[in-house]
Amino acid sequence: MIDDILPTVAVAAESFGPPGERELFPAEAAVIATADPARRREFAAGRAVARAALARLHAPAGPVLPGRDGEPRWPDGVVGSITHCAGYRACAVGLARDMAAIGIDAEPCLPLDGGDLDGALLRAVAGDAERAWLAELNAACPGTPWDRVLFCAKESVYKAWYPHSGERPGPCDITVRIGQAGMFAATLPGGSAVPPGARVIGRWLVRRGLIVTAVSL
Repeated sequence: MIDDILPTVAVAAESFGPPGERELFPAEAAVIATADPARRREFAAGRAVARAALARLHAPAGPVLPGRDGEPRWPDGVVGSITHCAGYRACAVGLARDMAAIGIDAEPCLPLDGGDLDGALLRAVAGDAERAWLAELNAACPGTPWDRVLFCAKESVYKAWYPHSGERPGPCDITVRIGQAGMFAATLPGGSAVPPGARVIGRWLVRRGLIVTAVSL
C-alpha cells in the first residue's frame, strides 16, 4: 500500500494485523527492555519491516537504533522512516545520494475530535486557514476524514524534516493544503536549514481503513 505513494527511488516494506513476536538485535532489545510488552512488540514489528526494506535496498543488515528523540538511525548512506498504528506498520528507505530525507505516517481512517473543526485537538494542530480549507473539503467530498489526513500529512513532514535539519517545527508551524487527488503541499517556516516559505509536495492515500502519507526531500 505505501509503495503506491512513494517516489520511485524509495523502497518499502509493510505488514498488517497484530504485531506478533519478532526477534531483535541485542542492541535493539536493550533499548526497549524496560517498555511494556505491547510497546516491545510494536517496536519489534517496526524493526522487522525496517530490515525487510533495507534488504530490498541491498543495505547491510544491522540494528536500527532510536536517536535522541526516538527517530530511527539508519546505516550510513541511507535515509528512511518508520510508521505504525493499530494493525499496520511500514518502513520506507532510500539512498542518501537520491534523496535528502523521507517521512511516512499512517493513521486510522477516523476523524479527529469527532470531525469538529473547532475541537481542541484540531485547533492544536491546524491554523485558521487550514480549518477553512478542511471545511471546503468536507463540503466538496464528504466521507473522508480530512482533518485526520491533515494530521497524518503533518506527521510525515515532521518525520522527514527533523532528522534532516535537526529543527523541530510544531504542528502549527507546518501549513498543509490537501488536494482531493491524493497530493498535498506543505509550507515550512523559514529557518537555518530552509528558505522562508519553502514548499514540500507529498502524497496521501486512503485504503483498507487506513490513511497513509509520504513526503520526500
